[in-house]
Amino acid sequence: MSSLRTSRTRLVAAAATVVLAALSLTACEDGTGVHASDAQTPTTATANTPSTTPSSGASSSATSSSGSGSSSPQARPTTGTARPAAGTSASKPRVPSGKPVTCEGANTKTVAAPLNRPVNHMLLTVTNTGSAPCYLYGYPAVRFGEAQAVPPVIEASQPQAVVTLAPGESGYASVNLSATDGSGTNGHTVNSLTVYFRGRSGNESVGTGAHPALPAKGVYVDDSLKVTYWQQSMDDAVQW
Repeated sequence: MSSLRTSRTRLVAAAATVVLAALSLTACEDGTGVHASDAQTPTTATANTPSTTPSSGASSSATSSSGSGSSSPQARPTTGTARPAAGTSASKPRVPSGKPVTCEGANTKTVAAPLNRPVNHMLLTVTNTGSAPCYLYGYPAVRFGEAQAVPPVIEASQPQAVVTLAPGESGYASVNLSATDGSGTNGHTVNSLTVYFRGRSGNESVGTGAHPALPAKGVYVDDSLKVTYWQQSMDDAVQW
């Protein structure tokens, strides 16, 4: 019995082999068959690569991101607003225009400020508000209150050159209001001040005068009142 089963098994196996061989031969002849070696090859190439090719737009975007060091468009610096270069200023300085003129009330601003040191002194500050340079000739002709005469100048304070003010620059003069030792006479308090400007000759006043405000309580003056020449710096003005 066992030999009969063995014979049948072998017969069935042989028949199956014949059938498979016939099918394989037929497939190879019509070009539609798949070889056993091809059927066992895994399709790892398609699993590791994208199924579609990136568009040209996506490729250029990726290249741009890699070139800028960031893969996100939001990380790119904004280029729409231009910034001023380092060391430059947004506003341009005033450029003098025109020929120099004489400083006077119409093209300057005058401020009068009492000083703590030296005592009994006042500082006059004249700022060029015009568009052209101006010359401060000589010394200020000041008139306190209703005085009929202007005080004398301290001759030793005369500078080596005429004070020249570019637009926006300031010149200075100090006023000795009264004697510090009380030796002055006719002392009184005044509440108004007019400053006149001299011409090139130094003897006449030119243009309009300035009327700088005084402290509400006024200032005390006496017969020792005198002024300095106009100075280019404040330090030179207050040393007298």
